[in-house]
Amino acid sequence: MENLGSLNVFVRAGETRSFTAAGQQLGISASAVSKAIVRLEERLGVRLFHRSTRTVHLTPEGALFLERCRRILCEVESAEAELLQTQSAPRGKLRISLPSVGTLFMPKLAAFKRLYPDIELDIDYADRLVDVIEEGFDAVIRTGEPSDSRLMARRIGSCRKVIVGAPAYFRRAGVPREPQDLASHACLLYRFPSTGKLDVWPLGLAAGAPPVDLPASMVTNTLDPQVCFAEQGLGIACVPEIAVRRQLEQGRLVTVLDDHNREHMIFHVLWPSSRQLSPKIRVFVDFIAQHLFPLSDALEQPIRSGQRCAPAM
Repeated sequence: MENLGSLNVFVRAGETRSFTAAGQQLGISASAVSKAIVRLEERLGVRLFHRSTRTVHLTPEGALFLERCRRILCEVESAEAELLQTQSAPRGKLRISLPSVGTLFMPKLAAFKRLYPDIELDIDYADRLVDVIEEGFDAVIRTGEPSDSRLMARRIGSCRKVIVGAPAYFRRAGVPREPQDLASHACLLYRFPSTGKLDVWPLGLAAGAPPVDLPASMVTNTLDPQVCFAEQGLGIACVPEIAVRRQLEQGRLVTVLDDHNREHMIFHVLWPSSRQLSPKIRVFVDFIAQHLFPLSDALEQPIRSGQRCAPAM
């Protein structure tokens, strides 16, 4: 690259026939141009310019070398243009991580794949705290507030968490009217894989009210068993509404305690912070922000995160 820089200086000086004009084009001094030419002549062992106090002229060797250097620099510029064009086309492997609820996003991801067939999707489902940088992910979708300072984040939408059960279960066990009523129900609980802690249900308890002791009928670290057991009438689960929207519409599940539950899950797409955002990540982030949730629910501007990204459910 240093040699190419010297050739560029020589070409500018040869075309302008002036060290001063060449320096002005390059943003350096005439003295710096002169020194670069001297180093180039010493390396080549040939004089490239005849110099006088007022003008410089190419030697025959210099004129021949100028034509060669022009072709060399033209080839370099063409190669750079081709490389930039290649980089600007969304292609290559895109490694993404989604929470287990992300299986519901598959129709949208299929649409993304049809739109960008040259992007190879490598999809990981993980309800755990992933290290985006260390594990080599290009982008991840997660709930909660992003907190990894090495990442950029963009909010893509939100959904309610709902407490659900099958109609048959409620006919048998009764419908809870207050959060405290859950103490006598079979609860299907979720454990965060990264911490081992149980998910806290959004019960809207008054300040100072004692927490409700939820009897654990089943504990799992992924979403599907909760939904399955709830549909089978085996207990009550607290899950993202988007995970059971079809069951709610069909009446296989119903919600309870809605007046006490005002919590929403916020979804973000996160990607490694970089000056040069690759085309494949750029189009993925834009597509997800526009299509995964209603547009009115997504923020248009990316934000920088804090220290670590939150686990998902």
